[in-house]
Amino acid sequence: MAGRYAKIYRRSLEDPEGFWSEAAAAIHWEKRWDKLLDESRPPFYRWFTGGVLNTCYNCLDRHVAAGRGQQAALIYDSAMTGQSRSFTYAELTDLVARFAGVLAGQGVVKGDRVILYMPMVPEAAIAMLACARLGAIHSVVFGGFAPAELATRLNDARPKIVVSASCGLEPGRVLPYKPLLDAAIDLAQFKPEHCIILQRPQARAEMKPGRDLDWEEATATAKPAACVPVAATDPLYVLYTSGTTGQPKGVVRDNGGHAVALQWSMKNIYGIEPGEVWWAASDVGWVVGHSYIVYAPLLQGCTTVLFEGKPVGTPDAGTYWRVIQQHKISALFTAPTAFRAIKRDDPDAKLLRNYDIRSFRTLFLAGERSDPATLEWAETHLKVPVIDHWWQTETGWPIVSNCMGIEPFPVKHGSPTKAVPGWDVRVLGAEGEEVKRGDIGALVCKLPLPPGTFPTLWNAEQRFFDAYLRAYPGYYNTGDAGFIDEEGYVYVMARTDDVINVAGHRLSTGAMEEVLSAHPDVAECAVIGAHDELKGQVPLGFLVLKAGVARDNREIVKEVVALVRERIGPVAAFKTAAVVKRLPKTRSGKILRATMQKIADGEEVKTPATIDDPAILPEIGEALRGVGYAKAQD
Repeated sequence: MAGRYAKIYRRSLEDPEGFWSEAAAAIHWEKRWDKLLDESRPPFYRWFTGGVLNTCYNCLDRHVAAGRGQQAALIYDSAMTGQSRSFTYAELTDLVARFAGVLAGQGVVKGDRVILYMPMVPEAAIAMLACARLGAIHSVVFGGFAPAELATRLNDARPKIVVSASCGLEPGRVLPYKPLLDAAIDLAQFKPEHCIILQRPQARAEMKPGRDLDWEEATATAKPAACVPVAATDPLYVLYTSGTTGQPKGVVRDNGGHAVALQWSMKNIYGIEPGEVWWAASDVGWVVGHSYIVYAPLLQGCTTVLFEGKPVGTPDAGTYWRVIQQHKISALFTAPTAFRAIKRDDPDAKLLRNYDIRSFRTLFLAGERSDPATLEWAETHLKVPVIDHWWQTETGWPIVSNCMGIEPFPVKHGSPTKAVPGWDVRVLGAEGEEVKRGDIGALVCKLPLPPGTFPTLWNAEQRFFDAYLRAYPGYYNTGDAGFIDEEGYVYVMARTDDVINVAGHRLSTGAMEEVLSAHPDVAECAVIGAHDELKGQVPLGFLVLKAGVARDNREIVKEVVALVRERIGPVAAFKTAAVVKRLPKTRSGKILRATMQKIADGEEVKTPATIDDPAILPEIGEALRGVGYAKAQD
């Protein structure tokens, strides 16, 4: 194995033609591409120009044709309802073809947009694949998203159809979706022609005659639709990510490069072979759900698990181990926040002893920085490699990872390891110059980006250029700061805006969070830069303590202040921390640091659309007032 990564990585950059042509041989093409990489319009590049394929065919029909029809394709496991259901490749192909028939019957054709506003049920994946089957472009909006946010996406995507469900399930409550959808359509300037609603038994939706169709009724009489061949460069989906302005950014994913890169990644990055059981514990509303619940595992001929539940509270911190045991899962991909929650509720992993997880060999973490304390906890208790890796909605698949299917490297806590083949990662200084190894700067990727990444933003090419390509000509600006060490390990320290300036010193809040989370009583933490008259900014910590900690909070704060001083130095000027019950997060588990910073600085705060529980913000305000911040809020 030694040296294998270096050889493959070098080839991917020196001979992208040969490298990606070989990877593309794993995909079924109706027509081979004319040009592997179209460089006619730099800095806008396209892969597999002239190629024709269908993504749904590659995910489903070809596996049935190859004799995999009786293998499980999708396992639905709902900790919310106690249900578990398995669909073979043959069954899933039939269900997808029938729902594609429903869409076609409503006039959906290649290039039309369909918005999906769904909970974590198999029908969400079925609807995505049905769109792909017809060459329609799906745009999944996280189920339960606020009407105003859904309305902006309706206006931007202009969908012919919206597919939704009567409700989503949260621990202890049923969240009806239909009133939110109706309100969004009322608010939106653009109105869809029809809505197709999956009625769930937990709440029935009121239907609007003439506009709304019942999923069950419509599929019962639908004729299965065949796969429609599309250009490799045609869009497969648009996924909105929150923009800095109120206008969301629609990340576009094309069909050809996406299928090639995602299938390549399953074996090479995740080490997963066809027929194995894979679980990405995410949501179809996020990029991880698109890439690694639905498309990549099915392209690879795996069994993918779609889980409706939470890491804790459905019913307890042992639910992940139950799912791994029950379905004999080989690898799990989740966000570090899930493991922090498990660690907080069950610090000694006592619940793990009730389960047999011998099938399990790798844990992958991504979505936010993995603090070393959480990594160590998972390594100690699971006794398997814990692989942090780094990527973004825009990239669609990993930029930096320990490639388990190529050559596993020793793990360095705090680093997602090395650049993935196809990715030329550099660190640039303020003038766009490359900085020396070990120095912090802007993490960028040399253009052209590999296949499977976003070629543009939906109807916003200028914004695409301004947001990602303008700052460093010839490079994609990731918006993250970090450094590369002597051995080529990449360290992602913080969003560029999470680097705070304390009296002229540029300091990473991420590095401070690593120190705080190493304290034995701390389950989870966040550090922000708060305004300071003298120093410009000073770091301010938030601590969530582990279940059962009964010590005086002031003592704990004193200890973490001393730890930061010892490990980062007095230059960090870290003197204040507040103990809180929980941190405000998005539904995908990202901590809302910018919002906390605004509260601390006494600025007006608009509740972020992606927030999981808005009731947390007043708690944060109260905690901040207790340590002398958030003054203007009174």
